[in-house]
Formats: sequence, structure tokens, C-alpha cells
Amino acid sequence: MVAGWIPGTHRWWRLLVLGLLLFLPWRAMPQSAGQLEAAWTAARPGDTPAGVLAAFDRGELHAFDPASMTRILDPGQAAWVVLRPLPSPLAEERALTIEPPPLTPVTLYERGESPRRLALDDFDAPLHGHGRLAWRIPAEAAPSAPILLRFEADAAGTAPLRFELRPWSDYLRADASWLMFSSACFAVMLAMAAFALCLALMLRDATFAWYAGYVFCYGAIQGIHTGYVFHPMEWAWLAGTAQLAAPSAALLSLAFAAVFVARFCDLQRFAPALHAATLALALGAPPLVLMRSSHVDALIAPARALHYPMLLIGAVLLLCAGVVAAVRGSRSARYFLLGFTPLLALTVLDSAQANGALPGMDWLDDAALAAGAVQAIVLSLGLADRALAMRHDTDVVRELADVDALTRVLNRRALGENLQAAMACHGEPIALLFLDLDCFKTLNDSLGHQAGDAALAAVAAALSHELRPQDLLGRHGGEEFLAVLRGAELPQAIHVATRLCRRVHRLEIPVDGRQQLLTVSIGVTMRRSDDTVETLIERADHAMYRAKLEGRNRVRVDEKLVCRARERTAVRSVREES
Repeated sequence: MVAGWIPGTHRWWRLLVLGLLLFLPWRAMPQSAGQLEAAWTAARPGDTPAGVLAAFDRGELHAFDPASMTRILDPGQAAWVVLRPLPSPLAEERALTIEPPPLTPVTLYERGESPRRLALDDFDAPLHGHGRLAWRIPAEAAPSAPILLRFEADAAGTAPLRFELRPWSDYLRADASWLMFSSACFAVMLAMAAFALCLALMLRDATFAWYAGYVFCYGAIQGIHTGYVFHPMEWAWLAGTAQLAAPSAALLSLAFAAVFVARFCDLQRFAPALHAATLALALGAPPLVLMRSSHVDALIAPARALHYPMLLIGAVLLLCAGVVAAVRGSRSARYFLLGFTPLLALTVLDSAQANGALPGMDWLDDAALAAGAVQAIVLSLGLADRALAMRHDTDVVRELADVDALTRVLNRRALGENLQAAMACHGEPIALLFLDLDCFKTLNDSLGHQAGDAALAAVAAALSHELRPQDLLGRHGGEEFLAVLRGAELPQAIHVATRLCRRVHRLEIPVDGRQQLLTVSIGVTMRRSDDTVETLIERADHAMYRAKLEGRNRVRVDEKLVCRARERTAVRSVREES
């Protein structure tokens, strides 16, 4: 069904599925994670690391599966997490990772070692995990010694986390794979945003700019949540902004997406009832960003409360608008749905996971990153399709403005502009032919205007067929035509004009009932250095009238050209005699 919406979509649908599956081999690689026992508890004033470990030994903490996505922090609450590896005969260097990386700092406590604090935007730590927080556990550490982690409070709460302890060599391989995967996704999104900005500038269509803003904001969200903008990008100037920048980028992406969808899917035409609601959504998101950035508690609290409802309502509204527009015939809306629906499905699954469901689907964050790149490609294809449609419409309008509707040759205005441009090339000879059909009024009076129109169309087609591609042919008015021969000298122009005379006569178009056939009289002139468009046409017109006066159906050359030719011949004869 979907493949039938857009010509050739079955190929793009396969590419979309392939793109979504690109990261699965990396995710499905055998993980050599050590088995862990894990438990957590809320942090209270006066807690000490030793006390928390003792409570863990007594079984007083909340046990959980560290390999599954688990939410351990409520908004504004700090927490302790204890991880204890199961006994292992191997003593090797290991890596402890937390994925996805929380936005607040985490401190690692080991017996006999100094606490090691690590944060997503920490640029001084000796080890930086990519797409996760990572600590290097030395080989001399006891293989089954408990590891204590303290999570600082986050006003918005922490997303579900997964903990893993694996050999150092395995961690390095997985880290390199994630870097390659995420870099490719971000590169695609950045390239598609740049592509859209170029189209916005070239076509002067703000729709492409709104799309670029949407893709950029979505990439910023993923870059902050995964820590990519901190490591490996090392953008230290973003340190301390993650908790504010991520929700702000999410709201701004919604605003950009709403305006983009309204314009791209042409909601005003295909879904007018949803057009105003979509624009209202775009106007409602920026005030929430300002409220969260105000540092005023009375404004920050309601902004946080409205954040997720706004995103959910906005996503549903955009999906409904796209569906309605697509059903009613919007081609662009089908591209939007093809790119947006998988991303929306992943967002719904991610929200369900944040509320405790789907703990085993730890690949959702990476899938969202891949889906963002695939969506950028699909929507860019839609934008390219829109650009081609705009180009086609522009060409049609230009043709309607430049081409004579009856004869399908250039009209008088377009021919004058093209002749002016040709005359700007001073080193190139230009010949102008002025053609006037003989006895055309008689044809109209005796056979009717419909026959006259048919004769004009037939003559124009015949003349076009006789001329070269680089020559110009236009209707000057009524039964008059102009032909511009670029690069032609006078003998060649006369030869072409003579051929045109014969071609029109061979059409055997009757003028009246007495077997008189339609013919053409042609005046020929050459461009001079002091000529304007008007003077050049005037001389060719005078030559055409000489052809009329001398009996019609013939070619005559501009008298001034003839006189000059005679003068040059006489001068050449005198020189030869002397």
C-alpha cells in the first residue's frame, strides 16, 4: 500500500528498512559483559559509602537487573547503586559503563581507592566513554568486589539506564563501532540540513529553511543525550548546559517541524482545519523555552510540567495532519509520513520504556539516532521532489510568458530580449530575417480565421524545422516572423532565406478558391556595430517591403548592405587593376 503512494517508492522503502537495520549487526554482536548483581536506594542525608554497602550486604536495597533498562531516579532525587560482579577466575582489566549517559554527575566508589566523579560534560576525566559513561577498572582490583555509584539529583528525573561490566578489549571494540555508527548518522543529518539550506537560498523558499532547522535541532537533541557533542566533539563551551539545552532543542525542533509540515504538506489547501492548530503549536513551543531559561522557579515549574505533554500532543497532531493531507492528495505529505512515522513509533516506545515498560529493548536510543538519519534522507528526497516540481512550474510559467500560444515560437517580447542578448556578443556575425506571409488577409477573408490560425501554426512549424538549434524564431506580430541567425554571414543568410521561401511554398496552403498558394516575402540584413534592436529590425523590414513590391515570394537584402558590397567589389577591382 505505502509503496504505491509515490512512484518508485518501493525502492526507497527497501532502502529505509536497510537503513534502520544497519545498526543491528553492531547491537547484535556477542557482548562479553560480566554478570552483575545490582541494587539501588534513594540517597538520604548522612549516608556514607560504607553504610550503603552494609545495607546492600543485608539485602535492604532494591534489587534490579542491570542488563535491562531500569529507571532508578525520580525527579529531584539522588540515588545510590551497588554493583557486584559474580565470582570470576579471571583477573583482567575491565570497563564499567552506564548507557545512556545521565545528564547529572555520577561518582564511583571503590574500596581502597579515591572516589572518581564522572559527568557527561566532564572534559578533565582520564577516560571518556562515547554514548555512555565509562570507568576503567584495573586488573588488580578484586574481581568480585562491590562497586558503589552515587547519582546526583536531576530535576527532570533520569531516563532508564543499563549497566555493563566487560573486558577492556571488548569495550574498546564496541566503543569504536558506536563512534562509527553515530558519526555516520550525524553526518547524514548535517549534510541533509546543509542541502536544505542551499535549496532555500537558491529557490527562495522558506520551507527548506524550516526543515533545516528541524533536522539541526533533532541532531542537537541526539548529540546532547548521547554525549556526542561533548565527546568526541569536545565542545567545552557547552559544559553545564545539557539539562537546559536538551529540552530546549526538543521544543524548538517541534516548532520548526510544525511550520515545516504546514508548508511542506500544504495544510492550508489539503487540511485547513489542522493548519491553524499546527501553527499554534509552533507558536506555543518557544515561550516554553523562554520559561525554562528564565531562572524563575514560578516559570520553570509549569514549563517542565508542560514539556512532555506538548511534545506528545505535537507529535500526534503532526501525524494526523500528515495523514489527512496525504489522503486528500498531498504528495509531499506521503514523504513526510514515510520519514516521520518510524521516528514517532520509536518515540512512543522510548516513552513507554521511561515509564518502566520494555526493559529489554536497550537498542531504542540507537534506533532513534538511526531513524533520525533515515528520516533526514527521506524528507530530503521529498524536498528534492518539491524543488523539481517548483522548477517545472517555473519552466511552465516562463514558457507561457515567452512562447506565442498559437505558433509555439517565441513571442515578440521574448524574441526582442533574446536578440538583445545575442547582439551583446560583438565578435559574432548576426543575420536577421524579416518574414511576412503574402496575401494572408485574403486567406482570412476567404477561408476564415480558423484556417488562418492553422496556416500560421503550419508555417511556424516548417520554419522551425529548417533552422538550426542555435537560431531564433519568433512571431513579430500578425503574419510576421523574425529569424535570428547567429554566426551566419550574408551569403549563408541569403541561402537560408531562399530555402525558407521554398519551404513555405511547398506547404501548398491555399489562399482562396483559385488555387493561389500561401507564400512568404523575406528581408535580410546583417548586424552592424552601431545597431540597436530597433534599427536592425527596421532595416530588415524595409528589405522585406522591397520583396513585396517586386512581386512577393522572394528574398531581398538590405539596400545599404548591397551598396556596401558593391563598394567593396569596386575597390577590390581597382586594386587588382593597379
